[in-house]
Amino acid sequence: MDRTERFYKIDQLITERRVVSFQTFIDNLEVSPATIKRDLEYLRNRLNAPILWDRAAGGYRYEKSNASIGSQFELPGLWFNAPEIHALLTMQHLLSTLGQGGLLGPHIQPLMARLNGLLGTADNTVEEVRKRVRIIGVGARHMQLHHFEQVGSALLRRKRLFISYRARGNNQTTAREISPQRLVHYRDNWYLDAWCHLRQELRSFAVDSILKAEILETAAKALAEKTLDEVLGTGYGIFSGKKVQWAKLKFSALRARWVAYEQWHPQQKSQFLNDGSYLLEIPYADDRELVMDILKHGPEVEVLAPLKLRERICACVQQNLAHYRKV
Repeated sequence: MDRTERFYKIDQLITERRVVSFQTFIDNLEVSPATIKRDLEYLRNRLNAPILWDRAAGGYRYEKSNASIGSQFELPGLWFNAPEIHALLTMQHLLSTLGQGGLLGPHIQPLMARLNGLLGTADNTVEEVRKRVRIIGVGARHMQLHHFEQVGSALLRRKRLFISYRARGNNQTTAREISPQRLVHYRDNWYLDAWCHLRQELRSFAVDSILKAEILETAAKALAEKTLDEVLGTGYGIFSGKKVQWAKLKFSALRARWVAYEQWHPQQKSQFLNDGSYLLEIPYADDRELVMDILKHGPEVEVLAPLKLRERICACVQQNLAHYRKV
């Protein structure tokens, strides 16, 4: 935690416990004794905090009556950290998209009021926070998820689903029986990891591509969490599988300034080369999503391996060039 957060923690400890020992500060703040001493001194001398050492009580406490004329104790404004502000604004956005009907209808306004209260604690009104901080979702498919309730119900009840599914890749619709395993919210879209009894393997289904869904009374096939992670969590992106390959990508020294701070996959390997370029190795089982993410870097990235992926990228570039020549 940063210094401002420590100030609030010190204030909270003294307010709640009345008397706080030095060791308690060390245990809760997890900083050195010297840092705590500096924090206490800054609170007393700069922020007029009426903190005093009570030898009889064996700890620090607030003076009951602050006799210093004109002094006023006020902590500096506390701002949210990045994950906190993202979570709060995302929750608020999701709630605002819900209608007043359904099971959550009566609870939406109280939840919104609580979120507004939290957002308004950072020395700014909630309107100011919303005006100054914006979260933009990229790539979200704006479709009505008509069968989301059935999917969620079957998932939690551990029942099978009979679905009509339209695969966007080949635009074909198939009927299949699946055993839902888990829902995944990835890049602003919902996917259902499920055992497909038609293909006899684990698959990820885009929920917005489910045209019909019927809950069956047949018990769903149960798969261990470890199995799901081994099959669906080892490759790059949402499209995964058992057969994993490693892509070796070389980014220019210019592009490395950005890519070096990105996590493409939890198991990625990376290193800077002598010329300042950046070598990134990531596992993948299906190259559809990986190809799209490579192409967006243009000439600033080179696919070193495997050869099949390199050829796929070259073919995509040639197709784009041929298209623009026709235009």
